[in-house]
Amino acid sequence: MSAAQEIQVHVGRRAVVAAGATGLAVVLTACGGGSKDSGGSDTVEPAGEGNGGKGGAPLAATADIPEGGGVVFADQGVVVTQPQAGEFRAFSSECTHQGCAVKGVAEGVITCPCHNSMFDAATGEVRGGPATTPLPEKQIRVEGGSITLA
Repeated sequence: MSAAQEIQVHVGRRAVVAAGATGLAVVLTACGGGSKDSGGSDTVEPAGEGNGGKGGAPLAATADIPEGGGVVFADQGVVVTQPQAGEFRAFSSECTHQGCAVKGVAEGVITCPCHNSMFDAATGEVRGGPATTPLPEKQIRVEGGSITLA
């Protein structure tokens, strides 16, 4: 093998590694993007300042959580729902099937985009598999129009 061929092999391996890393970044971005969908749900990415709703910093305003829907706070690992007017609930945003981040909340259902598991937005109970375990509940405080993690 000539020196030129050896250089091509090394460049080829680097290209494969770079392509793999790029592909992983694309997959991770697709799974955790911050967008509003038509189903009454938002995904919120890292806040960038403060402590992410812990220890008294507001996580959200009550007006930001749609009735019958909810908001996924990706950075804090929590989904906050409002099953009925004025009733707020919070659950882990990690699907109990394989750990993917849930993405949407609409019509009283929290959905996971990886394998389409569905959870009740009021209780966290499984409404459709493959998940078999409910989403763990998270403690929140609702005071003066603000929601904070407890």
